[in-house]
Amino acid sequence: MALPSGFPLPTIDRLGASLSSNVDSKEIVLKWFSAFITSAETGDVEALIDLFVKESYWRDILALTWDFRTFIGNVRIKQFLKDRLSSSKLRAFKLRDDFLGLQQPYPDLVWISFLFDFEVGDVGKASGVGRLVPQADGSWKAHTIFTNLEELKGSPEKVGARRESKMDHGLWSAQRHREAAFEDQEPSVLIIGGGQGGLAVAARLKMLDVSTLIIEKNPRVGDNWRNRYKALCLHDPVWYDQLPYFSFPSNWPTFSPADKASSRIAGWLEYYAEAMELNVWTSCEVTKAARNDASGTWTVTTRHSSDEKERTFKSIKHLVFATGFNGNQPNIPTYPGTESFRGHILHSSQYKMASEFVGKKVVVIGACTSAHDITADIYHEGIDVTMYQRSSTYVMSAAKGLQVYFGALYYENGPPIEVADLISASFPNAFSVHGFAQRTTNLIAGLDKELLDGLSKRGFRTNKGIEGTGAMVLYLTSGSGYYLDTGASQLIVDGKIKLKSDSLLQSFTETGLKFKDGSEITADVVVYATGYGNAGSVIRKICGEEIGDKCNDVWGFDAEGEMRGSWRDMNVPGLWYAMGNLSMDRSHSKYLALQIKAMEENCFGPRYDISRSKDVV
Repeated sequence: MALPSGFPLPTIDRLGASLSSNVDSKEIVLKWFSAFITSAETGDVEALIDLFVKESYWRDILALTWDFRTFIGNVRIKQFLKDRLSSSKLRAFKLRDDFLGLQQPYPDLVWISFLFDFEVGDVGKASGVGRLVPQADGSWKAHTIFTNLEELKGSPEKVGARRESKMDHGLWSAQRHREAAFEDQEPSVLIIGGGQGGLAVAARLKMLDVSTLIIEKNPRVGDNWRNRYKALCLHDPVWYDQLPYFSFPSNWPTFSPADKASSRIAGWLEYYAEAMELNVWTSCEVTKAARNDASGTWTVTTRHSSDEKERTFKSIKHLVFATGFNGNQPNIPTYPGTESFRGHILHSSQYKMASEFVGKKVVVIGACTSAHDITADIYHEGIDVTMYQRSSTYVMSAAKGLQVYFGALYYENGPPIEVADLISASFPNAFSVHGFAQRTTNLIAGLDKELLDGLSKRGFRTNKGIEGTGAMVLYLTSGSGYYLDTGASQLIVDGKIKLKSDSLLQSFTETGLKFKDGSEITADVVVYATGYGNAGSVIRKICGEEIGDKCNDVWGFDAEGEMRGSWRDMNVPGLWYAMGNLSMDRSHSKYLALQIKAMEENCFGPRYDISRSKDVV
């Protein structure tokens, strides 16, 4: 996948600037921000654009565009402002005192960062992040601006001081039963999938007073984790993985160990659904959904697996697919001779625990996250296991690499999670992939040099990601191609996990695998750790081919570096896809809920389309 366009990093040399030893960051920001306010409130686009360097970025999430957009360069920023600045009626700007200061991530790269709040007409309250870079004449101009919708006026989240204050008087249980059963009413939103994505969206909608029902096919909330392989290991630090509204317990380890991750997260999700009082129907599936264009609603049929009882909803306004990464549809490649293999073949989604294969020889096809987790699990059970690597893999150690990625934002006693998410979102992908991500990748590679050298000596092929951008871009573009090492790499270095990487797989035989160089590997069990298919497949299965053909692609970058499909317009009214890791589920569920609430309150949009220099719904 091609990376979005962008500019080289605004280094001091490239800017022709110099850095004084006594920079007064607050004075510089106050002067710039004062001019920014005047220009924004009066709609003076020429004066506003003069506050930016030519090679600049403006990222907006919902505040001015009702979409996820990044405008790259002064020409596109200027056109965007001409089309939207006056109509957005920005006002009530206020600079935040905290998190303002000079930052120098590299010796040749410096900016002053600041946070601010503002209002978007009568519609909503918003926040922003700015970064100013030095100029040759001693002034400072904006390099990146991020504007972000926080809440809708008149429809704030019912949290904190706005929480329910009435006494219960023993009526809560009966009210909860009626609410969850939907016996005499229908929800406005129906969510397919009760994993962390579906739960996060439902929690956000509940706090916005939008009636929501989750349909979960498994018997219990959290079974999507309980039913995964026991060697599953979380590769993100605990501070990064919080769900909306309350945090993990303070005694949780930084990285949940493999033997606890599945059950620990599963139990937490089940508790979360109960504590947030979310409406969930378990052991239930959505079998069909049809769009009613005349009414703008969905007819959705559900079926309970326990008694095959069906329920058809006829006026669902919003249908949200929260069915996991790429719909959890396994991707299983085909090879000649598969039917003649006398052993056992399974996909990683079917793998549970290594003890099932004691005394057998196992080959795992794949060399990314699941493959490493599974081969390590099999090795620790004392089983002969070989990893077959088809193509090179990006590898970094989780402990060292994630400290570089997240250490400034997501750590013990770090900024509030909402602030960390705001700052994280303020770096446009179009900016990051043109130098910044590459520097991060090289820094991590230096820290991991001994490990990477050891892998190379064993014949394990590594890379630095797409154009040297590392793990995060691989995740955001394909969700695969990398391994954040939690121990399996050293097992490969030490030869404890066998490796085949020097020839392409040609075919299966009765007793194993044959490769194009003539070599063979004997196997009793072959595990495909080859990822999952296209997210659109589950939409087509439930909604039909016609709807599937209309939907935008899900995942990967668009031309501006924004994520396609997930959390945003899918090109079918009332159809949404919620897909991401725990962190994205937390942060982006807010944006999805705000869009739905705005539509419910008739204050949404129109979305902005710069390609036609006018608004489109």
